[in-house]
Amino acid sequence: MAKSKRRLLVLFNPKDPSDPGAGNTPLGDEAAFFEKLAPYNTGEDSPKRPGAPTHTLYGPGMSVEYATAQDPIMQAMVAVNEIDTAFPVLSRLCRELGWKMQDTDSGQVFG
Repeated sequence: MAKSKRRLLVLFNPKDPSDPGAGNTPLGDEAAFFEKLAPYNTGEDSPKRPGAPTHTLYGPGMSVEYATAQDPIMQAMVAVNEIDTAFPVLSRLCRELGWKMQDTDSGQVFG
């Protein structure tokens, strides 16, 4: 299987999915964010380092990075390393949680 190009997506929670100008609501505080991602086999590989500006969670074919200074978490950066593995998980996560993803290259919003 050929290795695909790494794709970067921004994960966010729109106030009104039909109105892009309505803004976003939080993904949750850190504990809630971890709890929401756990059913999608996404979580910590190692404890958060004190003072680190970001923290990374790992899931199937992807890593999810968020700013540690942001409370609640408003968005997270998803680095997709294996599109065939990660995309079905991300699609289900977005559908079930009401979240969206935006491709950083094209600006396309989906989920």
